[in-house]
Amino acid sequence: QCLLSGSWRSDTGCQMVVSTLGNDGRFSGSYLPGPAACCSEILTSPLEGSQQDAGLVPQPTFSFTVHWQLQAQTTVFLGQCYVGTNGEETLHALWLLREAADSPAEDWKATR
Repeated sequence: QCLLSGSWRSDTGCQMVVSTLGNDGRFSGSYLPGPAACCSEILTSPLEGSQQDAGLVPQPTFSFTVHWQLQAQTTVFLGQCYVGTNGEETLHALWLLREAADSPAEDWKATR
């Protein structure tokens, strides 16, 4: 069974800590980008999300949002938690980063 509670580290050194996982699958925690992040002033930022009921599905899907501290940016992550044959849990996710645009004409370059 795959639960998001605890600390996770990505291949690039980013760290996610899920500190609260409710019975309804909602969770909160913090996210710290790794050394490959663009800006040294990025701080640990809050995250909120939800996980599919792990009692119904052993390898649940999840999503969470990070609201970056000191920056006009938000990132959303969408993925699935897998349990390998050795029992190790692994997260696979896609993400979108949205920066604030100055005008509708600049909207096209605000999402990565």
